[in-house]
Amino acid sequence: MWPFFINKIKALKKTESLKNTNQFRSVYTSGKSHADKYLVMYVLDNKTDRNRFGISVSKKVGNSVVRHHLCRLLRESYRLHEDMFDSGLDIAVVVRKGTDSCSFYEIERSLIHLAKIHHIYKETNDEKNNDSDDQTV
Repeated sequence: MWPFFINKIKALKKTESLKNTNQFRSVYTSGKSHADKYLVMYVLDNKTDRNRFGISVSKKVGNSVVRHHLCRLLRESYRLHEDMFDSGLDIAVVVRKGTDSCSFYEIERSLIHLAKIHHIYKETNDEKNNDSDDQTV
């Protein structure tokens, strides 16, 4: 019974990440970039069916606790919306100085905003309706 039970469990899909300097450098040099107040996002097509997501936080942003906290917030924001991103992309996100006091929702909104600017985020009908409501107020 036990092995049968294990086969029925669906594993969470693991997001691949940009691992080394060469991978980040290729995204920085060949990819397109857009920025807002908190983040800079670089996007490059990687010719596969999976995304690779990388985060870079400079020591200028804060101490190691702050930098790691921001990495966790970004990783979680991406994980929650991963299905809405187009696939086959290398995405590098650079956290800007002054982001250390941001909340999760500000980071999440910034990530989604930049993805929409890059045209790599698929909006649902609910999100389209919410955006139109925000613009009329």
